[in-house]
Amino acid sequence: MMDTSNSGHLIRSEVWSGQLKEILEDDLNAQQWIDWMTEFPDGSQFTIPSIGQAQVDDYDENESVQYRSIDTGEFVFTIDNYKASGIYITNKNKQDLFYFNQLVSSFVPKQERALQVAVETNILGLQSQQTASGLNNINGAPHRFVAGGTNEVMELADFAKAKYSLKKANVPMTNLVAIVDPSVEYTFDTLTNLTNVSNNPRWEGIIETGIGTGMTFIKNIYGFDVYTSNYLADANETIDSVTTAAGKANLFFSAAPDVLPFKGAWRQLPTVDSSYNKDKQRDEYIVTGRWGSKLYRPENLVVCLSDTDQV
Repeated sequence: MMDTSNSGHLIRSEVWSGQLKEILEDDLNAQQWIDWMTEFPDGSQFTIPSIGQAQVDDYDENESVQYRSIDTGEFVFTIDNYKASGIYITNKNKQDLFYFNQLVSSFVPKQERALQVAVETNILGLQSQQTASGLNNINGAPHRFVAGGTNEVMELADFAKAKYSLKKANVPMTNLVAIVDPSVEYTFDTLTNLTNVSNNPRWEGIIETGIGTGMTFIKNIYGFDVYTSNYLADANETIDSVTTAAGKANLFFSAAPDVLPFKGAWRQLPTVDSSYNKDKQRDEYIVTGRWGSKLYRPENLVVCLSDTDQV
């Protein structure tokens, strides 16, 4: 007779799956909104000259015209990010691992993903090139402010304020994009009196052709197509006597091709190197990348700081 009373030694106490559990990964999208330069063949610093506007003066008949110079300047761009992700596995470990093949095949994709997350975080963090704790006024309109809702959560008026600031800076009112923290999405999803917000489940118009795919598009609010990101920068500041305590820097800008707010350049796209280290008896895998990014058009970036601790 064989039953559970006398066959316990023949039953494995733990049964292991033949598959490995992968963590869930969110979409990355910030590289869609940066002007990647291709005219940067060597070196680590690149300079772009800039020219200002001409001036007009009152003129009286038979008087001499006033001659005024046009202001000039320069935008200096630097390759300042050099990132690497390295993983090794020893011979001894390879000999003992049941999941050896699955593990090693995941190394490079996960390393490449880690590097792309670093790029995403870097781009969305370029808002720090504004002046912290200041309104960053351009043509009399603020380009950095704290959300106006109760407990510093974002409200509809903040979208209108961002649009006003961009208009005052002569930014085209096309391809308007807002990148917000998921806490902002929660705030708007739970409003009971939300008005003038249209769902756009089919990504009609500019979104279908101008922004890309694989991103979380929520709604269109006052002309802004709103996306969520988990990689927005922390920002706790006091601006115009209002303070954030658990703040995130939400971004507003126009994604029109010729006025993108950020500029970047790759000196080395993500590159894979692998080798066998005979001294340490292990396989080594490295993914490296080198790039630079900078806020190029400050007039085309509005930052609204909102607290995340009200969810």
